[in-house]
Amino acid sequence: MLPNALKIVVAGAALIAVANRVGAADEKMQEKMVLLPSAVKWGDPPPTLPKGTKLTVLTGDPSQPGAFVLRVYFPANTLVAPHTHKTAENLTVISGELYHQMGEKLDTNRGDQLKQGAFVYLPAMMPHSVWTKGENTVVQVTGTGPFGLDYINPADDPSKK
Repeated sequence: MLPNALKIVVAGAALIAVANRVGAADEKMQEKMVLLPSAVKWGDPPPTLPKGTKLTVLTGDPSQPGAFVLRVYFPANTLVAPHTHKTAENLTVISGELYHQMGEKLDTNRGDQLKQGAFVYLPAMMPHSVWTKGENTVVQVTGTGPFGLDYINPADDPSKK
């Protein structure tokens, strides 16, 4: 019987070996990517996001099948009305403060306050809304494409206005 410390070392080595084999099998993962905050280039988001919002795609293409990572900059007092996504979404608050509420009806008095470092996982087709209050906020979104945003009430879609 192995001591606990040795079991942990053996298990860790086995995980590293498996990860190395999996990584070597995936040619797309052969390149390392490092992106410093100063290199992030913000651009205009799809028209379905509110005016003033900015977006940057760090890796992948959210409009195509496959993994992606993007960041969204929300100015203070921005609201994204109740909506869904066809694929699962992972949100991490990078800076600022985001409010998040589940459901098809918006009630800005009932949302969860999410500060820097907070994480939210949303399964595909889960209705929710997000908003900011008095400060600018950056959120990182990871998921699998094709990814898009469908408003519960089509009249809430900024691209329709």
